[in-house]
Amino acid sequence: MSRNLWFNLSIALALILIAAFAGRLHKWDWHRSSQHTSQTSREREQTTTDPGSDESDSSKTEILVRFRPNVTRDAIENLTSRLNDEVEDRIEAVDGLDVIEDEDNRSADEVVAQYRALSEVEYAEANSEIKLDHEGAGKHVHANDELFYKQWGLFNHGQDGGKSGADISAMQAWAVTKGSDQVVVAVLDSGVDYTHPDLAGNIWTRPEIIKQYEDEDLTEGAIDDVHGFNVVEDNGDPMDDNGHGTHCAGIIGAEGGNEVGISGVNWTVKIMPLRFMDSDGAGTTKDAIEAINYVINRKRAGVNVRVISASWGSTIKSRAMEDVIRKAGDEGILFVAAAGNDHSDNDAKPHYPASYDLNNVISVAALDRNDELTSFSNWGATSVDVAAPGQQIVSTWLNHGFEERQGTSMATPFVAGVAALILSTNTAISIDDLRTRLLISVDAVPALKGKVATGGRINAAKAVASQ
Repeated sequence: MSRNLWFNLSIALALILIAAFAGRLHKWDWHRSSQHTSQTSREREQTTTDPGSDESDSSKTEILVRFRPNVTRDAIENLTSRLNDEVEDRIEAVDGLDVIEDEDNRSADEVVAQYRALSEVEYAEANSEIKLDHEGAGKHVHANDELFYKQWGLFNHGQDGGKSGADISAMQAWAVTKGSDQVVVAVLDSGVDYTHPDLAGNIWTRPEIIKQYEDEDLTEGAIDDVHGFNVVEDNGDPMDDNGHGTHCAGIIGAEGGNEVGISGVNWTVKIMPLRFMDSDGAGTTKDAIEAINYVINRKRAGVNVRVISASWGSTIKSRAMEDVIRKAGDEGILFVAAAGNDHSDNDAKPHYPASYDLNNVISVAALDRNDELTSFSNWGATSVDVAAPGQQIVSTWLNHGFEERQGTSMATPFVAGVAALILSTNTAISIDDLRTRLLISVDAVPALKGKVATGGRINAAKAVASQ
């Protein structure tokens, strides 16, 4: 055989071996990748189906039950155990009010019916879903914040086609008071970005003399509530990952006069962030109640929290929610709530919690920059108390930004902010007097006649004048 032929055969054999080896490598890589993918799929499946996981636990049926006064804790524990249920949390602010978790995969209606039939039970109700309420002259003090020119709700001089004077007269109020760091406003929402540069200085921090929050039904030890409470994850980190709560907080108390961003109704105040809504803006009655229970606990511990701002709601009435809001009123806490964004009459179709007939609740409708009721706002000649700016409202947002949103969600913190201004000049004012002062301190607005009880828009200057 010639040398050239041997050479050619050698080259051909070498090429065959290289191709085979390469093919083997390719198969090995594909197999390894397949194993990794299968393992990842198994891990994902275990995460979603493992009955011991948090996600599985969160899908269990929860109801709210208030037991009669003569029913002892031992009796409650025995009763729930007999029904194969568990007391998930006791709402300490309201005697006998418990969150009951079903262990038998029954529907909420079935569990509620079972408890309502018991002689030991005063009432039982489902833990319903809650949604955010958003679509989205004289001596005065002018704010130097870079976006103040957009804040028509604080100072409307007719910008962007608005009506001059259709605002809350904030600059005249600031000539009297810009707020106080001794006043705490709880923002009951999706949390607050407490690191936002226009909010950080006005975020509440638990004083060292106040003990950490404890709820043995939720956690095994104390909760280090340095800036508030996260009910979604049962911890002390109420960081916002939705944006809604941060927006509402900015309206109440973004730092004013610092040449940054916007000005809040209060230049100085303490915002207590409470997170009971998740990143999608969804929450439950039970979680809202636990957050209000936290506020009451902190008030009793010595924190001067006098206002809760609640920009959310539902058409489902909850006696448990009503009870805990009433208890907040007993502790001297005002509850300011959004009237809702269904463009409907709350007198005929109530929107809760704004429609609870309690002496510490104020229901707020939304106005546009021309003093007209917005196209989305609910109203109610007897059930909605007052209106405030609620359309094209710029405020603080996630990632240290600023965005424009609209809704009765935005109108509500304007009123909560004015309440805080009043408190900065009169810390001892009673809850009845605080509510009355807010409702008599309005500018009559023709579009609100027969639509809200006061017939007017909130006026901060009138509210803080001559205490």
